[in-house]
Amino acid sequence: MYLQKQFSFFWHSFVLSSSCLAITVPVLGQQIPNNNANQQKLSSQKTLTTTIQPTTEIPSLNELQFGKSSAVYLLRTPRNQNSVFQISQATTNVVSVTDVKLNTTDKGIELILVTPNSEQLSVSSKTEGNSYIVNIPNAQLQLASGQSFQQSKPVPGIALITVANADSNTLRVTVIGETGAPVVELFDSQSEGLVFGVTSSASTAQQPTPEQQPPIELQVIGEAEGSYNVPDASTATKTPTPLRDIPQSIQVVPRQVIEDRVLTDLPDIVRTISGVIPSVPSISGGSGSQALSIRGFSNGVNRLRNGLRELVSRATDSDLTNLERVEVLKGPASVLYGLGGIGGTINLVTKQPLRDPFYKIDFLVGNYDLYRPSIDFSGPLNDSRTVLYRLNASYQDSGFYHDFGKNDRWFIAPVISWQISPKTKLTFEAQVSQQDLRGLMGLPAVGTVLPNPNGQIPRNRYLGEPNDFALYYDTKIGYDFQHRFSDNWSLRNAFRYTNYKLVDEVNVPNGLASDNRSLRRYFIIPGTNGEGANALADGFISTTDVVGNFHTGSVQHKLLFGVEYSHQGEEVDVSQGPVTPLIDIYNPVYGLATRGAITTRIKTSLSQNIFGVYLQDQIALTDNLKLLLGGRVDVVNQQSINRISNVTTTISDAVFSPRAGIVYQPIQPISLYASYSQSFNPVSGTDANGNSFIPERGTQYEVGMKAELSSKIAATLAFFDLTRTNVQTTDPNNSAFSIQTGKQSSRGIELDISGEILPGLNIAAGYAFIDARIDQDRVFPVGNQLNNAPQHTVGLWTSYEIQSSTFKGLGFGLGLFYVGERQGDLANSYSFPSYVRTDASIFYKRDRFRAALGVKNLFDVEYFDSSYGRNRVFYGEPLTLQGTISLEL
Repeated sequence: MYLQKQFSFFWHSFVLSSSCLAITVPVLGQQIPNNNANQQKLSSQKTLTTTIQPTTEIPSLNELQFGKSSAVYLLRTPRNQNSVFQISQATTNVVSVTDVKLNTTDKGIELILVTPNSEQLSVSSKTEGNSYIVNIPNAQLQLASGQSFQQSKPVPGIALITVANADSNTLRVTVIGETGAPVVELFDSQSEGLVFGVTSSASTAQQPTPEQQPPIELQVIGEAEGSYNVPDASTATKTPTPLRDIPQSIQVVPRQVIEDRVLTDLPDIVRTISGVIPSVPSISGGSGSQALSIRGFSNGVNRLRNGLRELVSRATDSDLTNLERVEVLKGPASVLYGLGGIGGTINLVTKQPLRDPFYKIDFLVGNYDLYRPSIDFSGPLNDSRTVLYRLNASYQDSGFYHDFGKNDRWFIAPVISWQISPKTKLTFEAQVSQQDLRGLMGLPAVGTVLPNPNGQIPRNRYLGEPNDFALYYDTKIGYDFQHRFSDNWSLRNAFRYTNYKLVDEVNVPNGLASDNRSLRRYFIIPGTNGEGANALADGFISTTDVVGNFHTGSVQHKLLFGVEYSHQGEEVDVSQGPVTPLIDIYNPVYGLATRGAITTRIKTSLSQNIFGVYLQDQIALTDNLKLLLGGRVDVVNQQSINRISNVTTTISDAVFSPRAGIVYQPIQPISLYASYSQSFNPVSGTDANGNSFIPERGTQYEVGMKAELSSKIAATLAFFDLTRTNVQTTDPNNSAFSIQTGKQSSRGIELDISGEILPGLNIAAGYAFIDARIDQDRVFPVGNQLNNAPQHTVGLWTSYEIQSSTFKGLGFGLGLFYVGERQGDLANSYSFPSYVRTDASIFYKRDRFRAALGVKNLFDVEYFDSSYGRNRVFYGEPLTLQGTISLEL
């Protein structure tokens, strides 16, 4: 009754004061700034101190008609204290938030949503358990990196802060307290934007009572995103878009999952994603190559880094020290990125500079003599905090489970960002690494996956020579420039230069003799005398995107127009020849290998230039019906020169790649979608008539459903039909040449789920059924399964962290990974048996200290990872332990 009387007083006062929006009232109120010059704005001198408590029924609120986009808040203040209440009709224009900043204060932290139009923001808030959330229904986050913002444990008492786009019109801020809901102060800063002062509930417990001081208390109810559940990604659209609005399956592995599993290797990181498996062997400390198979097709090492396509194919085998998260877009993506993998695209998102000083050191140790110290430093370089830096660096000294194995490397990745103005930001980023990798030669299929009368070959057997070596040098440097012309229009220009070098001298298995124990080998050396490099490559890519938001009547558009130009050149100079004597695979004697005469010399030059123009429109017909339309034209010019025969092959193609999709949301948590997309890959060489080959094409149809099962957990169910055409196969009239009549297909069902099931209990899991087969071919039988494409795969990881008591911060993780039987080659002449691998971890987090122990292949199951043909089959890793200790200074 008291609330009803006070509210009635407020309503009559509002009617009598219709010419003024500011009304003095003892109970209700939050200040939402407007343009009335006589109205005082909120500032750091006058704040709304909020305490989060459960809200009970307020019957009279339903009688008010504030309009669809107005915000209503219940505020409590001590008796005899007055407050100012403002209500402003929310603007229909979407306000852009261009940056998110964190500042430490003597009370806790300030979270700043940087925007020049904070007075247009309409705020709606609520709480749930330890979580505080603010929904801003007329705002969108537009970071330079195109990602959402996330910060774990910024100060003691605060577990996680996330800022992300909840949908195409709503920005969501979530703050999770460790022991209880946080206390929030809301400011409006004309110079920077909307400011939230955040204090943990533990700190608030020591503050004076309301009778001792007169703060205004804001009651809010909200929902939080789990640390395993990422609500948006930019890979699918090149704009920050909620996953629920994307008509294509896209999965994200956040940093929290990587840390809980204690991983340093990309193939293991993506094992929880449906339909994604390694297509090369994994090794402790990270593999030399990180190629993956997605939806039955190998994507090689084709991937993106911060939304830019990686050039120089071998140059993607770099360290993951600066990795923030991994985004996996299923199916073709040529509409945005040009040539690429048919089955899907991997985007590696790296760590970016922080506004506040941050210093973290980490030391990783493991079996096989693994030692890996690393640092992660960040902070401002000037007093105004407009110039920030981040430095990630690591050094690794490691063995391998193979005899004579070695995986040593060093890595450094500096980043500097400069906020030139509130609307303009420039980021410089570089990566330099060197890796010494030895031991990845593989073993014959006979004696591993196939029986051998002499017995099974031990999985630690190495059949190269102890002095074999492979050195990789990789350098990347580039910039990312972003400018906002207005709230609705922005420009991004990004550039990256890559330089790569490979030097190796190795002895490679080349088939068993008739006794099934004597192995033939051939050597690979650079040049003709072992000097120089096997491969030298460099290239650059530049892309410019313009993004605009506008309306045509009641229809909302987010338009993307972009141009991209890339150039890469590569020089290969390799000599091969036989090695004598043969080596006994069951009783090898090393040091006797003698190189014979060079029988094969490969010396080629490759030059490739691609110019692409693309257009995409994300159309919101209604709040629950959205379209995605896009197309791209690529002009490809490629020249390959055989330096031995002086034969030059030229490819010139113009390729169009379309995409269309629709999303229907019958209720807010459910999205039903359908899409069509294509991809292309240039093919080198000519047919028997001298005609250049046309690009391979990938065509996909996909339908599915995305569900937000709660505020903290989401799932995706996808059905897809993917076809690869223009595949090379042997010319029936001239076996020395190929024709492009081959066709392969992959059809299947995928289910992914990730998020927080209960407080502290998280899950990341995926299941896939994939039927990948040959549809047309001149060599291999129609109906054969594609190699390394199991029909059934399951990846499951779950962890639990104790939320209270003496053991708070102690956590446990368990993972099960099933890979079904799969073929070793297109002839289906041998297969890999199915396997189940069990991983586990135990970790402890307290304030700025973290310790963890990760176990891969807990029960030491013997299984096979992949192969490079019948002569080079790779066992999976045996029992592997990796422990880490990290400290934030």
